[in-house]
Amino acid sequence: MTKRKRQQGYYTKRMKSVQEGSNEEVLLADIRSLLQRSKIDDAGVTSNNESSATDSEAPFERFSQVEVKIAALSSIGDGLGFSSSKSDHVFVVPFTLPGDVVEARVVTQFANDHYTLTDFVSILKPSPQRNDDLVRCPYFAKCSGCQFQMLSYEDQLAHKKSIVEKAYRNFSNLPIEMIPLVGDTIGSPLQYGYRTKLTPHFDGPPGSRLRRGRKDGSEQPGFEQVPPIGFMVKGTRKTMDIEDCPIATDAVREGLKQERNRVAEEISKYKRGATILLRETTTKAPTQPQDPPATTDDPQSISNETDSSNQPRQAQQTNPSPTCTTTTKTYITDQNATATEHIGPYTFLNPAGAFFQNNNSILETFTSYIRSHILPASPSTASTLTLTNTRKPPKPIKHLIDTYSGSGLFSITLSPLFTTTLGIDISSTSIASASLNAAQNAIPNATFTTGDAADIFAEAKTRYGDGDGADECVVVIDPPRKGCDEGFLRQLLGFRPKRVVYVSCNVHTQARDVGVLVRGGREGWGLEREEGKAGGDVGTTEKEVERGGEVDGGKVDGDGSGAGNGKGMPRVRYRIESLRGFDFFPQTGHVEGVAILQRVDDDEGNE
Repeated sequence: MTKRKRQQGYYTKRMKSVQEGSNEEVLLADIRSLLQRSKIDDAGVTSNNESSATDSEAPFERFSQVEVKIAALSSIGDGLGFSSSKSDHVFVVPFTLPGDVVEARVVTQFANDHYTLTDFVSILKPSPQRNDDLVRCPYFAKCSGCQFQMLSYEDQLAHKKSIVEKAYRNFSNLPIEMIPLVGDTIGSPLQYGYRTKLTPHFDGPPGSRLRRGRKDGSEQPGFEQVPPIGFMVKGTRKTMDIEDCPIATDAVREGLKQERNRVAEEISKYKRGATILLRETTTKAPTQPQDPPATTDDPQSISNETDSSNQPRQAQQTNPSPTCTTTTKTYITDQNATATEHIGPYTFLNPAGAFFQNNNSILETFTSYIRSHILPASPSTASTLTLTNTRKPPKPIKHLIDTYSGSGLFSITLSPLFTTTLGIDISSTSIASASLNAAQNAIPNATFTTGDAADIFAEAKTRYGDGDGADECVVVIDPPRKGCDEGFLRQLLGFRPKRVVYVSCNVHTQARDVGVLVRGGREGWGLEREEGKAGGDVGTTEKEVERGGEVDGGKVDGDGSGAGNGKGMPRVRYRIESLRGFDFFPQTGHVEGVAILQRVDDDEGNE
């Protein structure tokens, strides 16, 4: 047996396709970009391609240590660098920054793709950007949760802007001139103590997985001691014991402490591992200013009295406000219990186990930004006169269609801008929560319906008409990390709303989908790419995109499956009005993306 076979799983030739939008695909794009830049930088220094190829086929021993100089920071938060002996091979090292010289431990090498995954061991020479005094967590550089605690927040925001830029450069399949400048990332008011949800876990006792599937009636093994309760060690499936998490809110941190104690006391009851839900819930109650703050013996509760301006009430207040509010934050562990969130004047009730954004501190800023950009800017007087002489003035947008609406975050917070808001989700549970929240907030113009994935805009077409009625509509999209599927994008282009707001927790699948909308569905919808080819130059120019409809004479085939509505309407496409990231998760490599799109009408096509 050869050494390569003995080390299967370490020395790897990729056999399966890379999932679109996954960290692996994003990492491959960054690695190829770095290798390309390295070749350009090294031009004239060496041209011995045969030697370089041979070098790539000679792996380091697994778990051997190698000195690496970090050259770039990837979009998934890991450093990318080179060793002095392998200039054509990238080492991926977590918890590092450009300029760091580090000791790394070899884990897995992907020979065909010219990179190796490693574990971080130690800093040999720190980067000028590194400031380890900023680190607040004793588990940092081991726990998989955070990547950037040693990086200033200003630099974190700058890096996240570059993530959005690279996403559209690598995955949108658009010419660079059709991608606007990305706005500066909007930061979180809280950089620590912001997470309103944690899900620590512990594994089952040794041997439990092997015996779980047996049908011989043998008893499952129990725990001989309390197992590690926490999160994964970076790059492994091993759980590390976490006693505290400083990026969580105070209530959730208290919950982690209490639940760890409970599991330790009840460990004999468990035969398997378990995941623990810790979800913050907030209640606000009016109090008289002369009354002392509400107290509770509940260890889950943390109270804070505020006045009507939502500022912390001072210990000595000479002229107290006539209306005060006591805010009490507690944690929930029951998936089906109701969690309460407050965003500005709005209150949201959701099952604790259901999805809701995990950083409440940024949500008011986030929804305010979308509120100020969801409608087109009002034209100036001069442009209005010109518009009147050339074409009909645009219809005002009156209706909001909130797809993937969940519990109604956008439908409710944006409702004052519209005559009607329609929330659509394929989950009946989400629709029930959204309807409850609309009633809770007395929103008369918001309705919600369970959509059929095969005809997601059926209710919208019934209400607003199939055709010109879409001129008065804006659609908000907030899909899961995998983005939109081809069927949804076809239906969206067929419905042809005047504007689209695309919100995403994965800017790479967002870039892919936005590229489809800008191209109007050309080139295989951009949803099928050859393995390992992440966007990039597809030979498309801005003019070619504008002429997309000429492939079929500027008309859709009539079956509704193209970029029109199947009634002979012109091919529909959009232009990107703005792109910006929001930092929902400080200290991590994640960034939330917001793209604002405007439909390009026939008389705008060549402007």
